[in-house]
Amino acid sequence: MNPAYVALESGHVLEGRGRAPGTARGELVFTTAYTGYEESLTDPSYEEQVLTFSYPLIGNYGVREERFESDRVHPRAVLARELTDDVAAWLESEDVPAIDHLDTRDIVTDVREGGAMKCGIAVGKHATPDDAVAELERCQAMSDHTEIGEQVSVAEHAVHGEDNDGETVALIDCGVKGSIIDSLVARNATVHVFPHDASAADVDAVDPDVLFVSNGPGDPKNYPQAASLVETFVEDTPVAGICLGQQIVARALGGTTEKMTFGHRGVNQPVLDVESGQVVMTTQNHGYTVADPGSHLEVSQINVNDDTPEGLDGIEHDVITRQYHPEANPGPEDTLGFFDDVLAMATQSRNSPRAIPADD
Repeated sequence: MNPAYVALESGHVLEGRGRAPGTARGELVFTTAYTGYEESLTDPSYEEQVLTFSYPLIGNYGVREERFESDRVHPRAVLARELTDDVAAWLESEDVPAIDHLDTRDIVTDVREGGAMKCGIAVGKHATPDDAVAELERCQAMSDHTEIGEQVSVAEHAVHGEDNDGETVALIDCGVKGSIIDSLVARNATVHVFPHDASAADVDAVDPDVLFVSNGPGDPKNYPQAASLVETFVEDTPVAGICLGQQIVARALGGTTEKMTFGHRGVNQPVLDVESGQVVMTTQNHGYTVADPGSHLEVSQINVNDDTPEGLDGIEHDVITRQYHPEANPGPEDTLGFFDDVLAMATQSRNSPRAIPADD
């Protein structure tokens, strides 16, 4: 096997077994998910990150394309205690460096205590620790990836479920998981997927019943056009969001966001619904959170572990958002009803369509 090195912002350089060659750099994060590695690896929210699996064996049920959430692997590199040959071969085919035979318990502990950190990766026949350190020195902070939306968003307007006769959803793609679109289409919605920086005029042309802001990678402040769309449409169109989408909606309506120490990533995050008192287990993948929802939104659900907002509802307008992933791929299916709630908002009366300038 090839030499493999991980240089950490903390100053440590780790050595492991190279499973897929190459060099990479990114924000080091971990997931506690014990299943769903195919879904995690193809989740666009991991763009510009190096993903560590805390579960010790990754790949024990193979690799099946029908489980993918997008058309490629998004983490810049992958770290594990042990990767099966199937997963290692898949990552190599995607040109994503991979390292195993690492003590992932120590890595997770370092991230929990020191926070998500920059790292550099070097794997290959002639790889050296200095190569990994060189990658680390070129690594940017996540908030500095100001154009990250361009890396994960569709290039042009696309339609899903065009033969459906239910609600029309304008989905702003900031790095959407395929199962979110599938969940809406399965409920008879026609989903118009727009680039993250789409104009209000283009979105308005489909006369949406719901404006839906997707999940995605990076700092929510780096999606100003998506926030602008929320501001434009919230007056007379129901608005929904998932994960990054919740953060963008909150910022658009006067709230604030902040970076978390190490984020929530896994399929076992407990969430409390404030009104009912019910707790459900959820799938999550985010490094930022809503710090203050502002005066236009109220917190409807909270994380049991740290009290961060997991759900927001509009006070003056029809708004519903979730920080976790209700589509439940991977993970428990307790929260699929969110999509029914989103589409139910569209059955309420709406004002007349907006007159938006064509060059908006």
